Amino acid sequence: MPWDPTQYHKFTAERFAPFDDLFALITVREGLRVIDLGCGTGELTRRLADRLPYATVLGIDSSPAMLERARGEERPGLSFSLGAIEGIAGEGDLIFSHAALHWVGDHRALVPRLMGLVRPGGQLAVQIPANHHHPAHTAITDIAREKPFVDALGGWVRLSPVLEIDDYAGLLFAAGGEGITVLEKVYPALMSETADVAEWTRGTTLVPYFERLPAELHELFMVRYRERLRAIWPKGPVFYTFRRILFVATKAGR
Repeated sequence: MPWDPTQYHKFTAERFAPFDDLFALITVREGLRVIDLGCGTGELTRRLADRLPYATVLGIDSSPAMLERARGEERPGLSFSLGAIEGIAGEGDLIFSHAALHWVGDHRALVPRLMGLVRPGGQLAVQIPANHHHPAHTAITDIAREKPFVDALGGWVRLSPVLEIDDYAGLLFAAGGEGITVLEKVYPALMSETADVAEWTRGTTLVPYFERLPAELHELFMVRYRERLRAIWPKGPVFYTFRRILFVATKAGR
């Protein structure tokens, strides 16, 4: 099950809201070279480019389906390329990532490496979903450990690599970061029923599970998942809280 841009965009407003908070932490200068890691379908990369005067912006994503949609956003100074965050090379004045790094492992190695891509005086700006302790997310790993899914998955479950906020602050400082800001914010969403929460996670958290599970088990997994969600929220509306980490640091040396 590859990434589905249409499924992902069912909750556009809720998924895009943290972008503005992250952008508010950026120092805007003319002529920045920007690399957007995990650009997805490109709408926010375009918004980023539009807000940075005379910038050259490159969006990187590992999903061909997402990039196919993103190419419709291209214009002079804004381009997109297929690539994995783990293998990114080059330098930028702004290394930016919105809701992507939680798919990459070993953040204790990743954050210093990303700081190494930032030119002196430039910034690393990141927003990371950190909702892995929420019952709507832990229910997924619990179901994956049940039959028949545990057998089909070979015991595999996805454990989040996301660290605590003080860990990120320390990593940024050790990597030569200055003007460090690290914060945690809850973004609430009011949904009419638990089926909406199931649709939300189907477009993100459930993707790697459905990539590994045979197609005939997908709907059975969703049936059990909807049952768990109804146990958490017996009736609507559903007040769904989503925790995210945002951090920004400037590379010393300029």
